[in-house]
Amino acid sequence: MSVTADIEENMHLDNERILKRLLEHLGWLDWQYYPVVGSTNDIALKWARTGAPDWGLVIADQQSAGRGRGGRNWVTKPGSALAISLVIKPSPKELQMLPRFTALAALGLVNALEILGLQAEIKWPNDVLLDGKKAAGILVETEWQESDFTALVIGLGVNVLPESVPPVEQLRYPAISVAEATGRPIDRWVLMVELVKGMKNLRPLLTSDDFIRVWNNKLAFRGEVKRIHLPGGTVEEFEVLGVTSEGALEVRDRHGKRVEIVSGEIEMGDSVKRNSQS
Repeated sequence: MSVTADIEENMHLDNERILKRLLEHLGWLDWQYYPVVGSTNDIALKWARTGAPDWGLVIADQQSAGRGRGGRNWVTKPGSALAISLVIKPSPKELQMLPRFTALAALGLVNALEILGLQAEIKWPNDVLLDGKKAAGILVETEWQESDFTALVIGLGVNVLPESVPPVEQLRYPAISVAEATGRPIDRWVLMVELVKGMKNLRPLLTSDDFIRVWNNKLAFRGEVKRIHLPGGTVEEFEVLGVTSEGALEVRDRHGKRVEIVSGEIEMGDSVKRNSQS
């Protein structure tokens, strides 16, 4: 074995020991750690097919083929970020509100970041922002066996250290790491534990109106006029009002009409100044 390979193996053994120590008190959580994966979501989906429990957690140090929304790539460099996926087995009532699980993950991270003194916001539908820059993305996928729903898999990628942020030329929107936002080193595994604990604590609210209230309190761009990319390639300007109980984005168009957007993407540029007569 080469010196480099030996160092890497020792590093991954250290990661496992640290994770075991941090997660041993979370009896409701079952977990798997991998040094290198293509996609944590793929592993979690396979685990769901073979009997993964509720709150089954897949953790990777390095991810080479992670998926973002819209089929975009999310690459995780070793030692720098969080690449995790959670297997969730929704209750019958939760099954009626699957779009809320994306916000459950986002709010769990927002709460974890608050412990660090950071005020994060949720960019509908699936990003977490710090200082107006993307710090994390969430991808929720479902597992079915024939026509029967099996499980939900929630994948999260979080930029923890500066090395996790791609070069500027590869970014669609400005990005930031948690360490940059705090101005100090961050232990990614401690952040992960607080994230999943935050999700666990919020889950009892998931089926209530209070959950939407909490989501809206952390929603980015409320009251601002933003350009929103809609299905089919059109781009229109809307005033962001909030999130509905179904997880849609409620907006006001230039004619003053309230509209619900089920699928779309908010541009991260400056807010649009709308004429007061409109």
